[in-house]
Amino acid sequence: MKRIGLISDTHGYWDDRFGTYFEPCDEIWHAGDIGSLELANRFEAMKPFRAVHGNIDDYQTRITYPERLRFTLEQVDVLMTHIGGYPGRYDPTIRTQLLARPPKLFVAGHSHILKVLYDKKLECLHMNPGAAGKYGFHRVRTLLRFVLDEGDIRDLEVIEIGHFSSHN
Repeated sequence: MKRIGLISDTHGYWDDRFGTYFEPCDEIWHAGDIGSLELANRFEAMKPFRAVHGNIDDYQTRITYPERLRFTLEQVDVLMTHIGGYPGRYDPTIRTQLLARPPKLFVAGHSHILKVLYDKKLECLHMNPGAAGKYGFHRVRTLLRFVLDEGDIRDLEVIEIGHFSSHN
């Protein structure tokens, strides 16, 4: 059994509450737009860390973290990328790979909109943790926690980190 903390779109913003929220987790996953290697290093210092780069990430972040990451953990096949779209409307850059070999769990960020949807056609769970940073149109910063356990994905928690206004 592995407890996972999933975050995306931090855009270089660190919130000390990340440590509290991720403390019970075994791993932290970041679905892109990390914002800086300094921020990634803070996550890496906390827990085992898996991440993909996003469209705002600089050269150093892009050479450190791949565009796509595919791995198996607790018998769950996971595919993670930053720009992925949603079931029925997958981004063209990932659609062919998804259709050819669907994972059990597909993780993406980018939209800043928290969504967890099951794709019946692909028999795949899609997760987007929303955005945890302060840049973008979202007004509530969010992340997800869940458990992978011998092929099961369970105990999903939606965590609202806090509200903010871009006008402050």
